[in-house]
Amino acid sequence: MEAKARVLVIDDNQSVRDLLREGLEAFGYHVDTASSAIDARARFEGGDEFDLALCDIDMPGESGTELLRWLKDKRPDVAVMMVTGIDDAGTAVKAMLSGASDYVCKPFSLPEVRARTEQALEKRRLVLENRAYQNHLERLVDDRTREVLQAMSKIRRLNEEIKSAYDSTLTALMIALDYRDTETQGHSLRVVEYTSCLARELGIVDPELTSIRRGAMLHDVGKIGIPDAILRKPGPLNAEEWEIMRMHAQLGYEMLKDIPFLAIPASIVLSHQEKWDGSGYPHGLKQEQIPIGARLFAVADTFDAMTSDRPYRAALSYSHSRQELIDYSGSQFDPQVVEAFLRIAEQEWTDIRRDVEAQMARRPTGVPETTLTRLTHMALNR
Repeated sequence: MEAKARVLVIDDNQSVRDLLREGLEAFGYHVDTASSAIDARARFEGGDEFDLALCDIDMPGESGTELLRWLKDKRPDVAVMMVTGIDDAGTAVKAMLSGASDYVCKPFSLPEVRARTEQALEKRRLVLENRAYQNHLERLVDDRTREVLQAMSKIRRLNEEIKSAYDSTLTALMIALDYRDTETQGHSLRVVEYTSCLARELGIVDPELTSIRRGAMLHDVGKIGIPDAILRKPGPLNAEEWEIMRMHAQLGYEMLKDIPFLAIPASIVLSHQEKWDGSGYPHGLKQEQIPIGARLFAVADTFDAMTSDRPYRAALSYSHSRQELIDYSGSQFDPQVVEAFLRIAEQEWTDIRRDVEAQMARRPTGVPETTLTRLTHMALNR
């Protein structure tokens, strides 16, 4: 059963208060009375709750209009209906502009009071329902927003875990390839870091930076298909062997091109032996036709090769290697990438090499000759 609306009748005239109280009670309302605005305010401040205040405008002391302003400030959910004399209708209209729901003029009829009371309470009910609905919507939006943010956070976390798993697997494969080519162990790790350093110098950020790192990581993956007799031959390769060796870029590309997250790295693997002037292989690409990742790799790879010991020569000095890159800028190398290299301090390259050597020192030595599959398994479980 719906609770009765509570009404407070405020009038300095006892007979008016009694008439309104008896009439409204007869209509089913719970009615209290107050003889002044001060008395009414005390009722509200004392904790009494009312749905509607039926308030005379012209009262001794504080007027009904002043009480209206106080109620709108302190008890905005209370509907207020003004009671005024027939000659004071203008004041009642002003009161409505200040927030009153309606007004009745003296002398009034109880049916009119009932009708206007019902209208004022219905208006109040709609306002409260609308506010409750808005609050519900806001809570719903807050809840859904929180759920979306939580889901996004979970997706980001899962994405990072997947990315980490991808990169761990690729690192394992890179390590396995380095074990197979004992002459260049540690080369791939260094080249990845050198390439990343150059990319950052050129302002390249993720996700492109990660794709370039993966391309550098996998640049020699096609050597899986090159026979050991050629890959590990101690002396120079003959023309036929070089043709087979040159196939590793295309072989690597064919291995990776259908893996969605390796599409960009695959293009770097395919192009990592191209040269700025078009004299490289496998397709003789030139200048901007070569992916930026492959152009970065070319400088990093050559720098590492020159500054690393080889069976046929000792490592070249930084200054010698630096000059070589300058000399071949515009022919073998992208001039913009060489300029980026020159902006990076020698100590930074030294630090990268030292860090990679420290990583390599922590890896087991004396690995026996075995299959690439077993080497990859070993790397994955380290």
